[in-house]
Amino acid sequence: MYAIYHDLPILAAPKMVFDAVSQPEHLVNWWPQVCNGVPKEGEIYNFFFTEAYDWYGQVIKSVSEHSFHIKMTQSDQDWDPTSFGFDLQPEEKGVRLEFWHTGWLVCNHHYRRSSYCWAILLKGLKDYVEKGVIIPFQERE
Repeated sequence: MYAIYHDLPILAAPKMVFDAVSQPEHLVNWWPQVCNGVPKEGEIYNFFFTEAYDWYGQVIKSVSEHSFHIKMTQSDQDWDPTSFGFDLQPEEKGVRLEFWHTGWLVCNHHYRRSSYCWAILLKGLKDYVEKGVIIPFQERE
């Protein structure tokens, strides 16, 4: 199996970062076009990017200000076996966000592209939380 890992410092309070990765009204400012869900274990999230990419995942862990993890349930054959998560480690100034996306069955083009896109999107998350920057959906990777 293959996995994607990215760590980044974010100069913000843990609650602010947790909300940005778990609350639909914040997720749409840096990742999907439309999002629905409740950050509670067992709940289903809808990540809508386009008609062709209308994906779903189930919350497998949600600990306020600490961890938010999703297991994909309805996406495509590469993403369906995967899970991704955000773990927040407090630091002197802000948090260290430890992102992971595990369960990739093959190291194919989609895996490589997703790793790149996550890096770009996480930079967008950082800019959103720290500076209030919202990149229009059409300009996101």
